[in-house]
Amino acid sequence: MKARSVTWAALAAVSVLALAGCAATQVSQQGAAVEIVTQKPTGCRLIGEVVGSQGNVFSGDFTTDENLLIGARNDLRNKAAAMGGNVVHAQDALHSTHPNSSGAVKSTVVGSVFACPRK
Repeated sequence: MKARSVTWAALAAVSVLALAGCAATQVSQQGAAVEIVTQKPTGCRLIGEVVGSQGNVFSGDFTTDENLLIGARNDLRNKAAAMGGNVVHAQDALHSTHPNSSGAVKSTVVGSVFACPRK
């Protein structure tokens, strides 16, 4: 009887973790202040490169393509803010698939982080 309750507890824990992958990564208060641009900004100091991502082969099928991309962008913004940047020049977006999946299972956004004067 005890083994059965442990099995159900483990199954419940795995289910909660899998379902947590369904929502987009939330943007932090600091990350919300980071602007994502498609052209390299001028008059700014380059801080470094950043990679934001969401999803994996386990949770990707349970997450919409939109949430994968939004989550990757939010992860990018959060990491850029942690580096001290306020602008990210997005350079590439990658969407990984898996042969047994119906769509994307992971989205990744790559960019350069800049500290720019506030407007």
